This record gives sequence, C-alpha cells and structure tokens, in this order.
Amino acid sequence: MGMTITEKIIAAHAQKEKVIPGELVQVKIDLALANDITAPLSIKELEKQKIDRIFDPDKVVLVADHNTPCKDIASAQNVKLMRDFARKYGISHFFEGGKAGIEHVLLPEEGLIAPGDLVIGADSHTCTYGALGAFSTGMGSTDIAASWVLGETWLRVPESILFLYEGKRKPFVTGKDLILFTIGKIGVDGARYCAMEFRGSVISELSLDERFTMANMAVEAGAKNGIMEADSKVLNYVSGRTSHLSRVYQSDPDAQWREIIEIDVSSLEPQVAFPHLPSNTHSVYSIPKIEIDQVVIGSCTNGRMEDLRMAAQVLKGREVNPRVRLLIFPGTPSVLKQAEKEGLLRIFLEAGGIIAPPSCGPCLGGHLGVLAEGEKCVSTTNRNFLGRMGHVKSEVYLANPYVAASSAVAGYIAAPDQI
Repeated sequence: MGMTITEKIIAAHAQKEKVIPGELVQVKIDLALANDITAPLSIKELEKQKIDRIFDPDKVVLVADHNTPCKDIASAQNVKLMRDFARKYGISHFFEGGKAGIEHVLLPEEGLIAPGDLVIGADSHTCTYGALGAFSTGMGSTDIAASWVLGETWLRVPESILFLYEGKRKPFVTGKDLILFTIGKIGVDGARYCAMEFRGSVISELSLDERFTMANMAVEAGAKNGIMEADSKVLNYVSGRTSHLSRVYQSDPDAQWREIIEIDVSSLEPQVAFPHLPSNTHSVYSIPKIEIDQVVIGSCTNGRMEDLRMAAQVLKGREVNPRVRLLIFPGTPSVLKQAEKEGLLRIFLEAGGIIAPPSCGPCLGGHLGVLAEGEKCVSTTNRNFLGRMGHVKSEVYLANPYVAASSAVAGYIAAPDQI
C-alpha cells in the first residue's frame, strides 16, 4: 500500500520508511510559530518550568498580528513579552510594527516555508501552508513551547480524504467558494482529524493566492491539515524566496483514502456562509435581501494581492453605501505597498473605504472593526461563529472579495452582476 503526500512528509520527519493512519509518531519540525495571543502562553510555560533554552533560534517565528498596533495595556504587555523573548534567544524571525503582517500571509512571502516542510503553529490556520505542499497544522501553546525546546513534536498520523475538483468555473467563483462549498457539503466536522488533499484540473488552474485560501480553511471542516501537490506554480513561487531545500511529494496511485469526493464546479455559484457556521452555505443568487452594516476584506484567508484586486475591480468608480463601513486589511506591508503601486488604495479611498494596517483586525473580535449588537457584516475571513467578530447578537456572513465589495456598494449581500 502506497502513501499520501501527508503521510510521506510525516514519515520523512519521523525518519521512518512508512507510516500508517492512526500511528503515533515523533517528528522533527522545520518551523514552529506563534503570535501575540498564543506566544505569551508558550513563553510563560517555559518560564514556569525554568527552561532557558530553545533548540534553534532560526526555526522559531514570532509574529505580532492579532491585537496590534496594541489596542490596550494587556496587548502591549504581550508584545513586550514576545520582544524580550526574541532578543534574549536571538530569534531572527520576530515581526512587529512596520515589518509585521498577518502571519499566514507573511511567512510564505518571507520564504520561510518550502514544499515538504513540517510546520506547526500556535494558531489553527497554520494549515495554510499546505498550499505549498507542506504539512502544517495548528497546536496548543504548551505543545509549541515543548517544540521550541526539543525541536520536535508528536503526531497521530491522520487519515486522508481526496477532493477532486473538475469542470469550468463560472464568473466570480474563486477558491474561497470552492472551500466554502466543500465545507457546506461535508460539514464542520466532516474531515475531523483528517488530511484534506485537494486535487484536479480546477486546483491546477488556481493561483497560489486562491490555493492559500483553500488550505487556510481546511480546519473549518475539522481537518488536521489541508494539502496540495507542489507543482510548477509552487516551485516558481518559492524559487528565490527560500534557501532551504524543497522536497516535492505526490500521493501514490495505491495510497489509502478514507474517502474520495468528486466535485464538479461547473454549476457552482459564489457562496455565502450564513451565521453561525462556515458550513451554512448558500448561493449568493438564492438568498433574500439582507441589509448589512459592515464589510471586511482581508485576513489570513483573503488578504493577499489577488483578493485586493478582486475588490478593486468591483469598487472602481463606485461608492460604498452610506450605511456601510468598508474596512480593508492588506495581509502584509508588501501587499500594502503593491496595492499602493497599482492604484488600488486610491480606488478604496475614493469609494469611501477605510484602509487599516496589516493585521488580523476584527476577524477574531480583536479590534479595528468590532461589531455592535444587531449589526451584520460580510467578511472575507474564515469564521462566523456566534460572537466571533463582536457582540453575541451580531452576525457575520462569509464570502469572497467580489461579493464582499459588491455588498459594500449595494448595502446588502450581492454579487457583482447584481449591482
């Protein structure tokens, strides 16, 4: 019996010829990351245990992206704790201020991830890096603290589900719609502790930005990780960015799958996930008129250049509805600079949008756009749980950047061809 991409990466890092689903293994890690919410928990655990070493300062990454620029004293204390820790141990990859961005947009951009890597992070959306053919998954802060000292962690080898996407996409259908539709099809626990491998002609056609979006939301189906083959697009992307070795794996023809799910995208329309689950999906053309108060475009899911271009395509020459607040969160300083260079920022400003610094912003109910009671928001983020973005009686609708921008103009949830 052959192995999947996920199993091959785990086996290589466990220094074993073969692993099987359900097996417990100890694996070497290539990178361990944490942010300004999760890193302080790891740091305090090391201090509590009186541990004063880390295994490799070049393989630990700290990013201040959730509550920064610091919104209050508590968040400032957390970032200071990270900063002091980074200085003490000579951690080279510490990002804050004008060098920081949303971690899962920033790390690939900085060349810190390569195909075949095994990456863990104290953030559930660490699974984003599967778009580059890496095994990446989220863990708790205590496990991350241990990995910083040991350079390894333990895993239960996940079963794998193969998702095959074929057909021709309709206008305004993006990678975000593919993954929302998939989550709607299998449910938020449909891939619980499984590897979701995305394949097919449609995946091959997707840009890297859209692939990041899909891998990012694998965890919203309960998956351990999402992953794709590292094809020529991936190798071109990492070439010149990273100096460490790319290890390209493909699933064997006789690999063991828990299930194979085939999806014909030909009839798929832009999706909207209603409150309060990412699986509560509907075609944008099938829903009633839902008036909104806020639109958020950004996050580790849709804060990349292609996402901003989609939004600008809709917003150019138009104005945001007077009753709507439009917030734009570029993923990194580089994305922000490129958006300025291409004239996108001017389009957003002239439309009446607000451009925020590269950060997670209101995605997790942090700051820079928290919702009040009864408010409704269309967001390109990844979660719409009860109270996720603010008041427990607010509502978040997940959508792609085309739909989000169109909704900002219309004042209600709409697709570009409806405005």
